[in-house]
Amino acid sequence: MSSAVELLGGITELSGSSSSDTDILYKFLQSQEIVRRIDSKLNLRDIWSKGDPQQDPIFTYHPPSLLNYAPPGTIEDLTEHWLRKVKVYYDEGSGLIDLRVLAFTPEDAHTIAEEIFAESSKMINDLSAIAREDAMRYAREELEEAVDRLKEKRRILTEFRNNYRIVDPEASIEGQVGLITTLQSELAAAMIEMDMLHGSAQANDPRIQQARRRIDVIENRIDQERRKLGNGSGTGNEKGEQAYAELLGTYETLAVDRQFAEESYRLALSAYDAAQAEARRQSRYLAAHVKPTMAEKSEFPDRALQLGIISIFSFLFWATAVLMGYSLKDRR
Repeated sequence: MSSAVELLGGITELSGSSSSDTDILYKFLQSQEIVRRIDSKLNLRDIWSKGDPQQDPIFTYHPPSLLNYAPPGTIEDLTEHWLRKVKVYYDEGSGLIDLRVLAFTPEDAHTIAEEIFAESSKMINDLSAIAREDAMRYAREELEEAVDRLKEKRRILTEFRNNYRIVDPEASIEGQVGLITTLQSELAAAMIEMDMLHGSAQANDPRIQQARRRIDVIENRIDQERRKLGNGSGTGNEKGEQAYAELLGTYETLAVDRQFAEESYRLALSAYDAAQAEARRQSRYLAAHVKPTMAEKSEFPDRALQLGIISIFSFLFWATAVLMGYSLKDRR
């Protein structure tokens, strides 16, 4: 009997899904959800607005720039700025994720990194709880159905015993058979006594009449007891009582149903315990191979690099404009 966890594994294989926890975490770190959660705790707008927009129009939130397509102050605008300040590096070969968090103070960057790890751990734990609950839900449903079935079969068997006032029909039949056997022994003794009286007494002897009445009474009693067992009238005796044979057949059917329900309950309980153990064994967790570190010097803004980039683009723009000007002048 396959467990619920094995069933879920087969469904996962059939779905062809290849998403790993690392892929999910990689997308989560760039989602609006984590930005909303961390902003509610740390107020990211204040943290990233500590710079002067006039002196630092690149890194300060929210600088007056044409590059900001989202309206200022919205969660979309904050998410766009988040993607500039929180860089996620994912190595698909090793399955490791590295983060680089930028802020105007090392304390703010360290705090944001710790909150990112805390929210990521919570998300992974939630995924683990959902997977564990899904794996156990099928086993729990099977167990609940088995419990309900067992209760119903026991209730029916109890009603049968209360209606016929018989706890164990098999024991009652054994007693009934023993009673018939005893009566048959008494009948044999009475018949032997009758034969002896015929050999030694007259035909009108009162002892013969008394012995004959005794034999008739024993025979009637045996016949009535056999009717109770189902050997006489088929469906019952003169009082309409159901024959023991039919009672025993009904009881055996109910007993087999109860036994089957008990076995199903034991199997469902074993499957539920196995699902619990398997779910605990496959629990997910997030581990940081390098804890968030505190920076000792600032790396941004790199004024020399930015000045060089601006100079190069300015030169290219000037050169392009000069070439276009000479080209137009030559055509004239």
